[in-house]
Amino acid sequence: MVRKFGNGLGRRQFLAASMGFLATPALSQNAQAPAGAETVELEGEISSAVRRNISSFRSYEWQPYFKNLKNGAILVDITSRALHHWSDDGMRYQLYPTSVPLTETLTRRGRTRITRLVEGPSWRPTPSMKLRNPEWPDYVPPGPDNPLGTHALYLSWQYYRIHGTHDTRKIGRRSSNGCIGLYNHHIADLFSRVKAGTQVLLI
Repeated sequence: MVRKFGNGLGRRQFLAASMGFLATPALSQNAQAPAGAETVELEGEISSAVRRNISSFRSYEWQPYFKNLKNGAILVDITSRALHHWSDDGMRYQLYPTSVPLTETLTRRGRTRITRLVEGPSWRPTPSMKLRNPEWPDYVPPGPDNPLGTHALYLSWQYYRIHGTHDTRKIGRRSSNGCIGLYNHHIADLFSRVKAGTQVLLI
């Protein structure tokens, strides 16, 4: 078993992104996301008002959350700000610190799955983001200014991702507007271990 823990508004200011996701209460196999939930895929400003996570990480067992490990499983615990991954054979387990949404209204909980894996993702604002912030670019290519970091796991929920971030200050904080962010070296490691169809649960 393996355990792992670990910028602008022109172009730089608006860029520090982390995605948000899904989860259900433990033991529940199905849950609906709050009505109108939509991630904006950008993290909030870091300030003294945003407190770091000081809770200690603890290992979880997969059985209370999943019926099986077919295609592997990811559990994101919003409260402890950690992502847990189990391989499909149950022989490998990783634990990664994350950034999580700033507020409950930005948080989506429930079940989904990975639909696509992208190395060097590009980024586009959602329609609602563009309405609120028309000055933001329509497109950001892969690179150090990209809000999705070096790798992104696209989910079956529109606009939601698990992805990296170039702004390491955001990990361990309530700093995203919906998505779940990891250090770039952690998302690269997770990226190498998952596939389309991997189960995802946010609690």
